[in-house]
Amino acid sequence: MNRCLLLLAAAALAVGPAQAAKKPSKADQALKAQLLEHIQELASDAYEGREPGTEGEAKTLRYIGKEWFEIGLESGTNNPRHSWFAPVTLIAREPDGSRAAFTRKGRRVYVAPGAVQAFTSGKRSLIENAPVLFVGAARAMPTRAELAGRVALLLDGGQDGSERQNALLRAGASAVLTVLDGERTLDNVIARRGRSGYALASDELGGDLEAFITREGLNGVLAGTGQSVDTLQAASNAADFAPRPLDLAVSLEATTRETRINTHNVIGKLAGRRSDAGAVLLLSHWDHFGICAEPPVEHLICNGAIDNASGVAVLTEVARKLSALPALDRDVYFVATTGEELGLLGAHAFAENPPLPLKQIVAAFNIDTVAIAPAGSPFAIVGKGMTPLDAGIAAVAKAQKKKLVDGLAANAYVRRQDGWALLQHDVPTVLVSTAWSDVPRMERFMETDYHRPADVLKPTIELGGAVDDVNFLVALARHFADVKKVPTAAK
Repeated sequence: MNRCLLLLAAAALAVGPAQAAKKPSKADQALKAQLLEHIQELASDAYEGREPGTEGEAKTLRYIGKEWFEIGLESGTNNPRHSWFAPVTLIAREPDGSRAAFTRKGRRVYVAPGAVQAFTSGKRSLIENAPVLFVGAARAMPTRAELAGRVALLLDGGQDGSERQNALLRAGASAVLTVLDGERTLDNVIARRGRSGYALASDELGGDLEAFITREGLNGVLAGTGQSVDTLQAASNAADFAPRPLDLAVSLEATTRETRINTHNVIGKLAGRRSDAGAVLLLSHWDHFGICAEPPVEHLICNGAIDNASGVAVLTEVARKLSALPALDRDVYFVATTGEELGLLGAHAFAENPPLPLKQIVAAFNIDTVAIAPAGSPFAIVGKGMTPLDAGIAAVAKAQKKKLVDGLAANAYVRRQDGWALLQHDVPTVLVSTAWSDVPRMERFMETDYHRPADVLKPTIELGGAVDDVNFLVALARHFADVKKVPTAAK
């Protein structure tokens, strides 16, 4: 252990006044040191932020695979061609080209350069001379007959998000052209939509087509018609407003540049005595954002010490403790997922190509951003009330003399972690951790270090709650792997 790690260990193992009444056991002190060592390794600059498809990924996979093998896990991919590492192919997409042209009564109408920007989720989308249907602010959805073959002209009205545009596309519009008639600018839209979007290579994305036009741009297109953005706004605000065609047609084209990223989930397994009785799953994402800043910033790497080197550390130590126990009834799978930061993609890939039928998973526990809470903190359930697991978790908490927080405050984060991806595939999944029991504390982390180069290993890192998480997750895994306590899959 080098001098830096010794200093960090000394700080992390120190017992503050609030904890002096209950000194950690020697086993918990050793566990805390082991967690610290994992985090120091995975969050070091040598891993360059663990970005999928980079040398940082290769180092991460080698480290996790070596640790899990030495613990005594076996490969859980159930695929001899891909032992331990399950391939996941991602597609990065970013806008590459945009074109817009307007006509009225067959004659070309001038539109100012830079007044319109089109986007597509597919590789290329194109419509030619489609009539325009003005839908106001889309407070009421037009019929499919009204939208079919038309471009819906929508007033932005300062409403961020894409819910209305997506609804219009689903309802049959060939494209949606949004008028930026509020505070949002075209530069705002381009900055947000111009970033790379990610998807699994297996995802079949439609060629949906969205475009945005400035107030000045649309006023120029409507010049000489007696209409303007102001008159359209007034019409939209009328009590008897109904969608109406405009004497206008538009051609839109958008293209996207695609880059393939070859990455991997790591899957290990602790074989049980009754592999036919289902399985318990524990997972945690290994990925982060890589090199995420530019000079003159001094530190360029998003190391992801808390998010989520700490989660991988907890997952690994749960595996170590379970492997030292007598064999459980059910198999226990351990998955370190890729692409969580890109949209929970590794978890989705696992669910789409699982090493066992998903219906056989009795319970799944996600582990994310855990080095936050001090020892003795209560536990929160992210996903509380959404699965049949709550009663079993409560029973284990009572047996272990652990407190569960009341209420559903932690569920505000349910869509932001891998458990949500598995829930979409009907896998009963929750995140149970001390870290999420104090939402204001978690929010402070998110407002400061989260997803920034500041999320590095610091001497002040709090590992007391992470130790508690390991011990409680071991108890949860043992409970749900016991066919007498949980005789059938919790569905």
